[in-house]
Formats: sequence, structure tokens, C-alpha cells
Amino acid sequence: MSGNTTRAQAILDITKRKPMSVRKPEKLGDIWAIDVFNLARMEWALSKSAFKAIKKTAETGEPLDAATADVVAAAMKEWAVSKGVKFFSHIFYPMTNITAEKHDGFIVTNSDGSAITEFTGSLLIKGEPDGSSFPNGSIRMTNAARGYTAWDPTSPAFIMQTDNGATLMIPSVFMSWTGEALDKKIPLLRSNHAMNKAAQKVLSLMGETEIAQLNSSCGAEQEYFLVDSHFANCRPDLLLAGRTLFGAPSAKGQQFDDHYFGAIPARVQVFMQDFEDQLYRLGIPAKTHHNEVAPGQFEIAPYYESANIAADHQQLMMTLMKSTARKHGFTCLLHEKPFAGINGSGKHVNWSVGNSTQGNLLDPGSTPHDNLNFLLFCGAVIRGVHLHGPLLRAVIASAANDHRLGANEAPPAILSVYLGDQLEGVFKDIKEGKLTPTVDGGEMNLGLSQILNFKRDPGDRNRTSPFAFTGNRFEFRAVGSSQSVSGPLVAMNTMLADSLNWIAGKLETSLGKGLTRAEAVIEVLKELMDTHGNVVFGGDGYSSEWHEKAVSERGLKNIPTTADALPALLEDSVKKLFESTGVLSPVELESRYEVYSEQYILSIEVEAKLVIEMAKSSIYPAAMQYLSELSTTNAGVSAMGIKLDSTIAETIATQANEMIASVQKLSAAIEKHDFSSTEEHMQFCAKEILVLMSDIRANADALEGEVSDDLWPLPKYREMLFIK
Repeated sequence: MSGNTTRAQAILDITKRKPMSVRKPEKLGDIWAIDVFNLARMEWALSKSAFKAIKKTAETGEPLDAATADVVAAAMKEWAVSKGVKFFSHIFYPMTNITAEKHDGFIVTNSDGSAITEFTGSLLIKGEPDGSSFPNGSIRMTNAARGYTAWDPTSPAFIMQTDNGATLMIPSVFMSWTGEALDKKIPLLRSNHAMNKAAQKVLSLMGETEIAQLNSSCGAEQEYFLVDSHFANCRPDLLLAGRTLFGAPSAKGQQFDDHYFGAIPARVQVFMQDFEDQLYRLGIPAKTHHNEVAPGQFEIAPYYESANIAADHQQLMMTLMKSTARKHGFTCLLHEKPFAGINGSGKHVNWSVGNSTQGNLLDPGSTPHDNLNFLLFCGAVIRGVHLHGPLLRAVIASAANDHRLGANEAPPAILSVYLGDQLEGVFKDIKEGKLTPTVDGGEMNLGLSQILNFKRDPGDRNRTSPFAFTGNRFEFRAVGSSQSVSGPLVAMNTMLADSLNWIAGKLETSLGKGLTRAEAVIEVLKELMDTHGNVVFGGDGYSSEWHEKAVSERGLKNIPTTADALPALLEDSVKKLFESTGVLSPVELESRYEVYSEQYILSIEVEAKLVIEMAKSSIYPAAMQYLSELSTTNAGVSAMGIKLDSTIAETIATQANEMIASVQKLSAAIEKHDFSSTEEHMQFCAKEILVLMSDIRANADALEGEVSDDLWPLPKYREMLFIK
């Protein structure tokens, strides 16, 4: 039987697929947040006193009393039941990038055997999943397994609609019986609290009298690939690893630059409409969607929200993206590098800090020289990135993201800050002790009467920077597409809190010497830039020159792999940072190191086993069958006195032999378990296992270009990327 029978059938099924019916889009006003138990719905459903209490909790984090919780629970249940819901679930986010749910029914039985629905405040507030069954870094063991989920009233409950029914979902934190955070939400809430506390100090010293609670905000640009499920189901690597472990480049990839912002394929457009309608029902403000740079790659970006809610929405978005894609016959790939040789996928996290009284504190306005609060907060970010660059690299570290970071479609693994020409000039002036008038971008005039002139931004964009200022926020561009945004947000909020505490101390000293606030700010920022200005870089972050000078001249660290990055979590400076701000205890921090290290090792080991299996059971047999056919043909024509060139056969034999030799080496390597430390094990994975996997792939991909197409068993890049 032909090796590509499944490939051919997949192509046939895809090309003959009947288009899904396009339903008329629903009006945004009719569906917006209709499945969310938000403050607007609570105001209608609750008494005035109960609503006032829950609103204060949601907006300021004030404690909620048990009686009010009972009232909220009763109203939440009645609302959910009226919409056909029979089950509820605490939804929480373990230390991996997954979403966890434990479903319970509202049903209870009376003594007469009849059934009623019940949902009390105690059920709303607390759940009890097994703490030892989730990655926990040895905090919980099977003989000490109790864990709790607890309602987070600052993030609204919602109804998850599926073809199999509807469930009331209650955003929750997850902790151990002994009180340690086992999730990503608790550290995020703590980091925001720490940042708010430090920011309040700085703003008070700057003479602000009315200071509302500060929150960080987040808008995450989610990139992803869509591959037809017929192809994905023929690829064990896509099913189990989320990326192609083999695959020769397509003759046409992205070299023509003809995909970015191009016309969205009709089938993908139908998927997007369906997906976004679901997001709108859940109050998720999806704002932008478009083709990305690589073929088959797309992006969706929501409007910014408070960090905690944005993180919850981001998790929900990834869940819905995958389930909706399946309905439309696609497999959604969130892996950072599912295809070699073309752009990978990131999740640029746009981050800012503000409140209702001072506004966005990372907005410079039209004259950043005059905006002292902005300069202080921007300076705090510069200091934070310089001091804690290795930490920022660690929180985006994964086996998947390593394939993307440093490549020519992603920021390098060197953490630097891009400010733009105008703002970089401002901080340079401060460092040099002088201030010059702010220069704006000028007017863009194309000389065409029908095109209106418009104001040019004072700074360009730099897509090579991992941490770039983009006008009124910072964009952390190195975050991976499959990641929770909570980890990066925790790191950014915490480093900002630390820097603001440092600034507050310096301001107090300067003001105590009798300096004006403007003079004190300049003095503090000059010291800050003298010490930390090396992290500011506006050039080409991809260049080899920068990679060399960043390390040798500026003292920055180039951290290429997760194995190199994760040990930063064990450094004393990082422990002190998180402990002093109250975000993570040393035990909690170490648990995260253990979990992330284990995830890295396990990911690579799974991929290695897949490489061995696919090479031996799919690729090698195809090569041998083709070699046999060539041999038979050669013997036949030789009998007729015709001599054929044997180059192809010799190439196939050589590549197949080299591949199997590397397979044997890899098989032996993954049996090694005698490591003195986790660090040594990770380094072995990075420097030995991955190298052997790459060797096998090089041989296999070369065979793909030689073996007859009708024998090749795996869907090819040209098919997966271009057939929709």
C-alpha cells in the first residue's frame, strides 16, 4: 500500500469539504457579556447592601462577609439555573499553563427522595481538589494531599456553553492546606497589591492627595496556527508535542511577504466570527484579528483590561480557541514554533499601570519632560528590567519558547529596553544633567491632496526589542504563545514594586535636603540612569554585534535556553525580591523552579521518544521501500543493457543509515538518569538530547526531498500550511 494513502485521503477530504453555513452575525449589544455574572447583573439581582458590599470587594479587594456571600451565591445560582445550568465549577490555574475545573451539581436530595437545587456561600467560597495531583514542587504529597480552591470575587463568574451543556464557572485561587500558593492567580493578586502599595508611596511624595487604588493592565496579542484536522491527525508529533518534529521546508514559505495582513481565508473567517461571538458573550473584548506573517498563522488581540481579569480571559480564550477550531475542522496550534523555518508564535503582553485619579502612569502625554510621574514610573521599569532581566527571561522560559527566542522572528534572549528616539533622548539628557525641549514626530505629508496629513509618532517601532515602550505602555514581546500571561505579569509587577520602593526612599532623601520635587526627580533619575542605563538599547536586537556588545560592554546576560534561565529563580536576589514584596515565599518560589524544570525535562523527553518512534516506524520504512523499488527498477533496466545513475539510491542509503545511527544514540541518551542535580539534567537535555534530535531531523528532512512522494507517510509543510 502507498505510504501516503492517509495524506492523499486527507487532501481529498479537505478539498471536498462543504463550507460551514455562515450565520448572520449577532449584534454586539445583544450578546455582550450575557453569560457573565458581572456587576451590572449583580446590581439587578442583589439587595442594595449586598451589591454595595460585593462591588467594594470586586473593585478594592475589601473582605466579603459570609452573609453577603450567601446572598450572592443564591442570586448567582438562580441566574445560572434560569439559563439551563445544572453544574458549577471552581476554575483555577495550576503552575502549568493549563486550566483546571472540578464540576459539581447543584442537586441535593430530600429525605423523600425528591431533588432540589442548592448553592450556598460556603460552596461558592471553597472547593477541595487534590493538591498532590497537580504539579506542586513537593509542597503536597500523596500522604498530605489536601488542597483548596477559593472564589476570587474580583473576577466575575460566567457560564461556559458547550454542545454538551452549560456550566457555571467560578474563577478561583488554588492553595495547599498549609497555605502555599499552588496556582498562578494568587501570586498575580499579591504582585498587584505590592505594586499598588509602592506606587502609593511614590505618588504621595509627588504631592498627589487623592490616589485611587492602582492596577496593572494587560492586553495580550495571541498568535496561533490553524491546520486542518485531517492533516494534524496524521502527524503524531502535532498530536502529542504540538509541533512538527520532522518536515522539510516548503518551496514557498513566507519569503514573498504575502501573508501578513492579507485577505483572511473564507473558512478561517467563519471560524473567527464564531470564536469571537463566544468571546463577546463572555465579556472578552476581542478587538483585532488578522493574518500573521507565516502562512496559516493568525493573530487575535483583545482590548486591555485589569491584569487579573485579563489573565483569566486569556486562559479562557485559549480554551475556546481550541474547542471552536475543532468544530470547524481545524487543529489550533499554540506551540511557539510548530513549523521550522518560518515564523513562530508569540503572545506580546502590553502592560501598563494606572488608576482612576492619576490615569495611566506610563502615558507621557505630549511633553514627557514635564510629566514627572511618568518619568519616575518609566525609570522604575528601566531599573527593574536591568536588575531582573534574568528573572524576566526565566518567566518566559519553556522548551517550546526556546525554539523561538533569538530567531529572526522573535526578540533575542537578551533583555533590553527600547524607548524610542524621543524618550531615549529625554533619559539621556537627564543622565547628562541637561534638559532640552521635547521634539515631536512632526507631520506626515505625502504630497497627495486626497490623503490627509497626520501627526507622526515621535519614536519608531522596534520589533527586535524584547521589552519595548510603545507610546503609553510597555510591550513584553518575548512571551510565548502557549503561556499563561500571569507569570510575566507577576514578574513585571514585582520588579516595578521593588523599583518604586527604591525610588520612594531616594525621593525622601532628596526632598529632605530641601530640593524641589522637580529637582528631586532629576537627581533620582540621574542616579538611576547612571547605574541602569546600559539596559536601554534602540538598535537591531537581532544583530550579532549587539549579542556580543550587550554582554562584553554592557554587562547584560544572553540566556539562550530554559536550562540556563530557570536557575535564576534560585538566586538570592530573586528570593529577596519576592519575599520582601510578599509575592512569593522562598518555599513557593522553589516549588515553581521544580515544576518548571520538570515540565522542561518531560517535554523534551516526550519529543525524543516521538522522534525515535516516527523515525523507525514511519520514515525509515518509507526510505527502505523506495530504495527497494529503485533497486528493482535498476536491475530491470540493467538487464536491457541500460545503466542508471545511482546517486539518488546512494544518497537515500547514506541518509537512512546516518539517521538510524543517530536514533540509536538518542535511544541510549534518554536512558540516562544518574544526574547529580536538576540543573545537570536540564543541561543534558539542552546540549545532548536536543542536538541528537536535530541530527535525526536533518537526515529525515533530507530523505523527504529524495523519497518518492507517493511513499512519504507524513503530511508535508506545503500541504499543512497552504491547504485550508
